[in-house]
Amino acid sequence: MKTTRREFLKTLGVGAASSSLPFLMASCGESGARPNMIFIMSDDHAAHAIGCYGSKINKTPNIDRLAGGGMRFERMMVTNSICAPSRATLLTGQFNHENGFLQNGYSFDGGQQTFPKLLQRAGYETAIVGKWHLKSEPTGFDYYNVIPGHGRFFDCPFKQKGKVWRDGVSGGEEVEGYLTDVITDLSIDWIENRRSKKPFCLMVHHKSPHEPHHSDEKHARMYDDVEIPEPATLYDGWETRRAAAGATGNSRMADCNYPQ
Repeated sequence: MKTTRREFLKTLGVGAASSSLPFLMASCGESGARPNMIFIMSDDHAAHAIGCYGSKINKTPNIDRLAGGGMRFERMMVTNSICAPSRATLLTGQFNHENGFLQNGYSFDGGQQTFPKLLQRAGYETAIVGKWHLKSEPTGFDYYNVIPGHGRFFDCPFKQKGKVWRDGVSGGEEVEGYLTDVITDLSIDWIENRRSKKPFCLMVHHKSPHEPHHSDEKHARMYDDVEIPEPATLYDGWETRRAAAGATGNSRMADCNYPQ
């Protein structure tokens, strides 16, 4: 019988498809057995949008349950917080000036050491599903099924291991459905259908809630009856952040008199 997304994630102590910050979940079978590891990442997810980090609007009970049974980071910093450099650091454990990935748009050097390669050497099966955003073909993974570039929220193409890798921003075969659901389903399918008896490490990388903030139909009206207080920055002119204003399609951009 096929496991539903909700039933599967409940067994891991989480009932949502994406997490506020990267979460690593491990489960052991027999005492002393090497744990299986599932790493879930969401993209551009502000900490203040999560219940366990003080959100006054969003309800995130499953993520909050993870935090209650694990660890919550309250005093931390990063040297380079943008998307792709963060992913390169996650894989290598190195500063960006050491792993060579300084900013978005670079191509990751897949020949360098990464933790999935070390896990493979230790006898693990490794996989990644979802957002990659590092241009070069993923290395150190027995299986990958990743979206080209930023992908799109509906009927997104996926690039699967074993197919020709032409570049990191296009190509792939479309998978019907909403991207968060698709990434979750593909991850579950890989776990259920894998034939190896090795312990595994699976990285589940979601695009949500990265802009352009397209929700699926079932969540489109969930805040219709919720009163959302105006943030202090609602009428911020963005004069010093025109690039960010343009990238987000800020509705008050026209008031800023930015050069075109």
